[in-house]
Amino acid sequence: MAIHIRRREAIAALGSAAVAGPLAARAQPQSKIPVIGFLGLAPEFSGVEALRLGLRDLGYIEGRNVIIAWQWAENVEQLPRLAAELVAIPVDVIVAPSSTFVEAARKATSTIPIVFAVHADPVGLGHVASLAQPGGNITGMSMLLTELAAKGLEVMTETVPQARRIGILWNPTTPSHPRALQAIEAAGEKLGLELRTTPAQTLEDFDAAFSMMVQEAVGGLLVVASPLVVAQAAPLARFALKHQLPGMFPFKENVEAGGLISYGATATTSIGAPPVTSIRY
Repeated sequence: MAIHIRRREAIAALGSAAVAGPLAARAQPQSKIPVIGFLGLAPEFSGVEALRLGLRDLGYIEGRNVIIAWQWAENVEQLPRLAAELVAIPVDVIVAPSSTFVEAARKATSTIPIVFAVHADPVGLGHVASLAQPGGNITGMSMLLTELAAKGLEVMTETVPQARRIGILWNPTTPSHPRALQAIEAAGEKLGLELRTTPAQTLEDFDAAFSMMVQEAVGGLLVVASPLVVAQAAPLARFALKHQLPGMFPFKENVEAGGLISYGATATTSIGAPPVTSIRY
């Protein structure tokens, strides 16, 4: 069973639900102010206020009865060190927004609770035992990236049927992407498509990535969901428009920024809700 929600709602829900248990359990006696460790990759996270609001709904106000230790990495390579620093404090719970951050936190501790907001494939990566019974010290909400990415490719062929060679933009630093690529490649084979996988780790990689896809004469673009895709929605859309590549993006925000179409997590917090398709007219 999975919860499909948009980024802001995910962090709000994380603050109002998933964090509550670890805090309540570890904040005894009441004289001790609980400490939340936050592991982020600047500037690829926009849900800070949503997290604060979710905690506020539970009666936790930063600086008054809860402390948030913010750890912002400039690149993925810094995450293990910053996660270790949170463990050394020690914090009562670690907020790790997605799989990229969970992996660093998991290697740093097996006892401090780790809560993720929108993990792409927590079971496939071994971060939880199952969606129903996660076990261990890691829990949160899953967006089931492997299924969504493969379905997104199918929806794209229905939207742009003339495109038979598709560029796949993915991020090698996102732990869930290798498994997502396997699902995409399997779907592409069934659909009779030629796929051209192109990596991009940072904004600076976009220019070369799109140039490579143009050289490969792709007729469309599928973007695999990652924190980078959310943070750089506007430039990503501009590159697609510049090179006249019809793109299938993972988030509604990508369409709002100028992308053609998206298929991904919905804007609802209900359990088992279907993904939503957004199209720019």
